[in-house]
Amino acid sequence: IGPTLGGFVTDTLSWHWVFYINIPLGVLIILLFVLFFPHVRPDRLEHKIDYLGVALLVLATVPTLLALSWGGVEYPWTSAIIIGMFVFSAIMALLFVIVDSRSPEPIIPLWLFKNRVFAVSIPIIFLTGIAMFGTIIFIPLFFQGVLGLSATTSGNFLMPMMLGMVAGSFISGQALSRAGGHYRVQGFIGLAIMALGIGLLSTMTFETSYFLAIFNMVMTGIGLGITMPLYTIAVQNAVPYNVMGVATSATAFFRSIGGCLGLAIFGSVLTNRFASDFIASVPAMAKSVIPNELLVSLARNPQALVSPQAQAQLKAMLASLGEQGQALFEQLIQALRLTLNSALSEVFFIGLLVLVIALIINFFIKEIPLRKQHYFEEE
Repeated sequence: IGPTLGGFVTDTLSWHWVFYINIPLGVLIILLFVLFFPHVRPDRLEHKIDYLGVALLVLATVPTLLALSWGGVEYPWTSAIIIGMFVFSAIMALLFVIVDSRSPEPIIPLWLFKNRVFAVSIPIIFLTGIAMFGTIIFIPLFFQGVLGLSATTSGNFLMPMMLGMVAGSFISGQALSRAGGHYRVQGFIGLAIMALGIGLLSTMTFETSYFLAIFNMVMTGIGLGITMPLYTIAVQNAVPYNVMGVATSATAFFRSIGGCLGLAIFGSVLTNRFASDFIASVPAMAKSVIPNELLVSLARNPQALVSPQAQAQLKAMLASLGEQGQALFEQLIQALRLTLNSALSEVFFIGLLVLVIALIINFFIKEIPLRKQHYFEEE
């Protein structure tokens, strides 16, 4: 029965079920929202949608994201199309500022940046977004490429970090509500823990034990959990009620933009550092057997290290050398792992520097008491 059931599952289920499994969970969340979410209806007012501001914001954001995604991959960073998209985005951003400064109901009221809590929280959220997405994306690559684990096992190793985030969020919310709005102290603690975790991640090697790697990830997750809700609550507590939704969405927007920028920067650093070090570390005998085009392809794509097809191709090329070919294959894989480890350490170290900047900015946040009540008029 066991083998039969296993074969049925293997033949029937595919990678698509990674997405299908979320459907019943999504339906359950919708039902809980409909049944238990408070029915609050503020005064109905006539609003004028800032269509021009929305269009300019999209035109300022999308080309930048495309340039960050294509730069160094599809096109060189100095190519006309990449530079042109950055210039176009800058012009659209300038027009957005001009238009929204005159709009009666702008999509992002620029006067919010006069609020000290908002003006300080947004860059911290932006910087933590850079560090957060970079960490989550590149940790599985470390487990696969450096430690040699499977994709499934590498994904499972993210679970302790996620649990650390949940625990950190719970602690952050309780501490904030009980202490009454000490953003500066609590933000410093959260950012410091996160910086410590990422700093420890930057010291990991292929000799690092699983226990130590999990500890470093949990530390990073706890720091993330403390900081992520903290500054959103600080912003919501500091702005007027009529723009609370705008201010909250602005925090999510800048966190996402920070994540996209972080992935582009970290990915570029990883690729360039890996490419420069890998070719130099390849044994001379291997260079004489393996086509230069394949070596260059491997150097430009660190992900090839975790590809069974790429490893099988390398092994087949070296098989003609017999035992010496097997030894060269192992040396080449070791060189790949050492080079990838060095590049990832640099990526995590840059994340640490980003958090140090966020720590410095955190000292300028203004602490104000948490609001105790919300007043809504009944229709």
